[in-house]
Amino acid sequence: MAAISAPAPAQAPISIGKTILVIPFENQSKAPGIEWIGESFPELLQERLNSSTVFVLPREARIHAYDHVGIPVDLHPSRATIYRIAEDMGVDYVVFGRYSFDGRIFSASSQLLDMHHPRLLPEATESGALVDLITAQTSLAWDILHALRPEFSTSKQAYLSAASPIRLDAFENLVRGVMSSTPQEQIRHFREAARLNPSYWEAVLRLGESYYRDRQYDQAESWLARIPVSNIHAQEANFYLGLAAYFKADYGRAESAFTFMASKLPFGEIYNNLGVVASRRGQKEAVQYFQRAVNADPNDADYHFNLAVALYHFGDLAGSSHEVRQALAEHPTDGEASSLLQLTTAETGTTGAVRLPLERIRTNYNESTFRELAIQIDAVAEQRLAKTDPRTHARYHVDRGRELLNQGFVAEADREFREATTLDPTNAFAHSGLARVLEANNDSAGSRLEAQEALRQRQFADPLLVLARLDLSEDKTESAAADIDQALRLEPSNVTAIAMKRTLAAKLAQKAQPLPKP
Repeated sequence: MAAISAPAPAQAPISIGKTILVIPFENQSKAPGIEWIGESFPELLQERLNSSTVFVLPREARIHAYDHVGIPVDLHPSRATIYRIAEDMGVDYVVFGRYSFDGRIFSASSQLLDMHHPRLLPEATESGALVDLITAQTSLAWDILHALRPEFSTSKQAYLSAASPIRLDAFENLVRGVMSSTPQEQIRHFREAARLNPSYWEAVLRLGESYYRDRQYDQAESWLARIPVSNIHAQEANFYLGLAAYFKADYGRAESAFTFMASKLPFGEIYNNLGVVASRRGQKEAVQYFQRAVNADPNDADYHFNLAVALYHFGDLAGSSHEVRQALAEHPTDGEASSLLQLTTAETGTTGAVRLPLERIRTNYNESTFRELAIQIDAVAEQRLAKTDPRTHARYHVDRGRELLNQGFVAEADREFREATTLDPTNAFAHSGLARVLEANNDSAGSRLEAQEALRQRQFADPLLVLARLDLSEDKTESAAADIDQALRLEPSNVTAIAMKRTLAAKLAQKAQPLPKP
């Protein structure tokens, strides 16, 4: 392992689709009650680092890798073992580190291992009070991003300000829930985390999934449905929401959840589940969904089997026979498929006289696979858009930038909007989006220039509201009021503008001085 013992200089920018494995940090302190913090680093760094260009592998993937090499999940492996695990997993980088607490100061250090050029990047260290644990970990996330992408323009303070707030006690409950060995313990900790921090969507997602795994489908539906569709966890939440609804025979709700997923991730697993739901509702669209699943992955035996069942149900015996043969070619020992083949080839077989097997629904959300496929979709989209005119190409990057910004990925949104302005400098929405990014990064001057450029190209509410917020931050209430009023004249139903007008009115009322007594 001498090849990775020395720190390496800053390297080239990270490219799209890089995967990172975070190893639980090693506790070098003798202070009692803080052992859980080691496991908290993978959880928090996954929350902070995951984006359209960086994917931190989930805990389940790490546990599977540990099992593969035969080491306990709570063991801190040597660097040689870490390297072997990461090599087997095919990740691009590994993050590992240590932490300590002397009764007053909490310190944490992390290092990146570059798997493609086996070497360690320089160590990063953050420290502070123990109650500021999440701030220290978020600062480490910034250090990691800056090491991976030297051109990363967001300042550390802006990055910390933009990070979603998490209560420390809620975070501790989430981590203890992750480490729990029984569904009941998991539910208790995740529910407490969600109670303490109701907008902590990671905790809400975990709670909903725990209820689903415990077959408490009503509770699973209730919690998973709370996650906003613009949130980064919405896709996973809707996958399990769809399953919970399906298993309680709420097929309309299941269809809605899977349809939302298909609009974001048009993959075989999602089309397959839409086909199963459509079949339960007696809809012929089931055939189309199963065909899409087969087209997405022709080597999946279950997709062929499900299509065979649907075709048989709707009277296409020849098509059913063909698909079930494809299923058996992939899985020769499938007893249900063999029985279905006999039905399709029986001379006296009729669709109304037999009991068909049920189609098979997919119940595992493989985030790693979904992320990789999403990255491939983006790459294909870029290849296709490269052949279009610049304005069309720019509109794609604007839409992508808005989606990323709504999910909290400020740096990624920045790249999309800048690419759009390069392709089409007259795209007002690209300049407006960039104004919002710069506002989030506390670059008031840059934000104001981009908002003004957007308005020079086109009059609409968004850049006016950016200017209003900037004016309010500088206590320029008259200018802010004028911007808000203009936004409402252009878009009378703009919810943000209406809320800002109310906020400004309340602020002005507080500042108003009482009239002097006669």
